[in-house]
Amino acid sequence: MSSNKTAIVTGASSGLGFAIAKAFLDLGYNVVGNARTQERLDTAHAELGNSDRFLGVAGDISLPETAERLLDHALEAFGKVDVLVNNAGIFVARDFIDFTAAEIDAVIDTNLRGFIYPTQVVARHMVSRKEGSIVNVTASVSMQPDRNVPGTMAVLTKGGLNAVTRGLSIELSRHNVRVNAVAPGVIDTPMHSPETHEFLSALNPAGRLGTPEEIAEAVVYLAQASFINGVVLPVDGGGTAGRW
Repeated sequence: MSSNKTAIVTGASSGLGFAIAKAFLDLGYNVVGNARTQERLDTAHAELGNSDRFLGVAGDISLPETAERLLDHALEAFGKVDVLVNNAGIFVARDFIDFTAAEIDAVIDTNLRGFIYPTQVVARHMVSRKEGSIVNVTASVSMQPDRNVPGTMAVLTKGGLNAVTRGLSIELSRHNVRVNAVAPGVIDTPMHSPETHEFLSALNPAGRLGTPEEIAEAVVYLAQASFINGVVLPVDGGGTAGRW
């Protein structure tokens, strides 16, 4: 059992989640990472240097039993959980009226149920310890919709996470558990093909895509900032600051 702090990170095998997991490992944390398949987690583990402080737990994060297993494995391996990062999410670039029922279910499963169940499970543990930090990864488009970005389902689901971040921060504050969120803008991940980068870079006044490491930096900051609670922090090159 390690005496280090422990973070659970959902969607940890690639993109933002991988960068977040690496950032916590670099700080000496233990990290319990979730992804749908063990194969993806094993690949991520190898890329992280096969650290003995990284534990992969595969499973569909929209299912309550996956959340229970995440906590169980974390407690068995490391004794406690100090930080939960609800990073798992999907974005479908489609006009609202064109979404299929299957796409709607997929977005709700990952973006909402994938937040609800791990947060319930881990928050109970944190409440019992009277200590903890939860960081949700949302989306800046949910704070300022853009007609050039067909992201209404992200506005619906990630906007809900922005709201519940504030509400839950108040509910859990009496237990010394903080809840904050990072709202990324357009980030340079495999989700965006290179031919779209010029257009996407023009969606913020910085004129470039963000990096996964810049999101990880903000997540780590909020996880450790002991007097910040109920904040939704846009990390988007100024995209939500106004028109330019």
